[in-house]
Amino acid sequence: MKISKQTAPHYIWGSRCDGWHLVQQENLSIIHEHMPPGTQEVRHYHSRARQFFFVLTGVATMEVQGELITLYPHEGIEIPPRVSHQMINRSSEAVEFLVISQPTTRGDRVEFPGFNPKKF
Repeated sequence: MKISKQTAPHYIWGSRCDGWHLVQQENLSIIHEHMPPGTQEVRHYHSRARQFFFVLTGVATMEVQGELITLYPHEGIEIPPRVSHQMINRSSEAVEFLVISQPTTRGDRVEFPGFNPKKF
C-alpha cells in the first residue's frame, strides 16, 4: 500500500515537533519526523530497539553518550540498544529525517529528563 506524509498517521511530540508513522508494526517502525529550529527530544535509550536516523533536509545534531555528531542531508547514524541519545536541531532551519526502529520502540524508552546538551 502506498503511503506518504499526507496519508500516514500524524502525531505531535515535544512542544512543536511532528511525526508521521510510515510503517507501524511490532517488529519494524519507520517514522518521518520534522523538527523546527531550536527543538530537541529528551535524552533517552531503548532497551531492545536498534535505530537508524537518516536526515532528509536540514542539519541535525545527534548527542550519543555525550558526543555531539553533526548530520547533514543524506547522512545517517545507527544507534544500538541501550545507547543513550538525543536528536537536537541547533540550526536556524527545520530538520526532516527518518527514524527506522527494529523492533518498535513502543514501551521501550528510558528517559533522562534532566540532561542538558548545552554543556557539551
